[in-house]
Amino acid sequence: MFGKRVDLFRLFGFEIRIDLSWVLLVVLVAWSLSTGLFPFRYEGLLMQIYWIMGTVGAIGLFLSIVFHEMAHSLVARRFGVPIKGITLFLFGGVAEMKGEPPSAKAEFVMALAGPLSSIILAAVFYGLSQIAKNAGWPEPVYGVIRYLAWINAILAAFNLIPAFPLDGGRMLRAALWGWKKNLRWATRVAAGIGSGFGLFLIFMGILQFFGGNFIGGMWWFFIGMFLRNAAQTSYTQLLVRKVLEGEPVERFMKKDPVTVPPSTTVEELVEDFIYRYQFKLFPVVEEGGQLRGCVTMKQVKDIPRQEWQTKTVGEIAVACSPQNSIDAKADALEALALMNRTGSSRLMVTEGNRLVGVISLKDMMKFFELKVELEP
Repeated sequence: MFGKRVDLFRLFGFEIRIDLSWVLLVVLVAWSLSTGLFPFRYEGLLMQIYWIMGTVGAIGLFLSIVFHEMAHSLVARRFGVPIKGITLFLFGGVAEMKGEPPSAKAEFVMALAGPLSSIILAAVFYGLSQIAKNAGWPEPVYGVIRYLAWINAILAAFNLIPAFPLDGGRMLRAALWGWKKNLRWATRVAAGIGSGFGLFLIFMGILQFFGGNFIGGMWWFFIGMFLRNAAQTSYTQLLVRKVLEGEPVERFMKKDPVTVPPSTTVEELVEDFIYRYQFKLFPVVEEGGQLRGCVTMKQVKDIPRQEWQTKTVGEIAVACSPQNSIDAKADALEALALMNRTGSSRLMVTEGNRLVGVISLKDMMKFFELKVELEP
């Protein structure tokens, strides 16, 4: 994923977003359908017709993936699992859960909902294609409907492969979790299978590439890379949640953070603080100890270089808010989620209007690494 997301619309209370990498997928799908699949299956049509068919087919794929992820999200909501939204990206879509499912049963049903929805769509489009064929509908209309039946069947079949984090892999994890009553072990096994399947796809992609199928080989290779990375990342995320859950922010915070007086010029901030301590966020504290807010590298970059000597930190400081500060008693997972949401690796820790410390992603990850090493 490229990391840049665009909000599209809300559906049943869920925010539907696309990662900008999805644009590349839409273009590639429309191009491959317009210049490859449809001209091969339905000869003699105008090129403009093929491009219309390809574009409609790509839009149909988009809506099919939204339908698939919406099924996951609606079932998750029924089991009380918070869903942040649905994001479509280069390799498909994902319903973004805020935590793990509450039980093995919930995990299994949530995972099964996606492939079932795709099977239902495949059956509906197949039935519609038969009606279109018997009724003599125009060939381009029949062709697009037939494609949507075929692609939804493939989407269901691929997702049922028992390789985590595919839906089949999540169903496998649920079965293992229900058997051993150990989510961590179940995730490790399912993620290991997912990682191995990713390696298999990478190997097949290389064979396809050297066999002359450059486009197909490239897709196999990148999908394999994505699945392998997603499997490993999912297991790591579970470990992080297990290690940090219930730990208060004050356990990890630095109680004597480096602070900047509001009278400091931007140039002094850069030379004496950013370059020296190499932090991207500094609390701004007045002489009496009153917390003014914070200043970040992003704000400094927005100031023209010729104004660094005259602009002061007090003029550009941002007030404390839920986006840059957190309570000392808050759960460390809450701090981690805030860092992930805002893209910041440091947060001010406050008690009321008083600064009591600074927590960094680096410090939490150091604790995580030590605990995993000592308590495998």
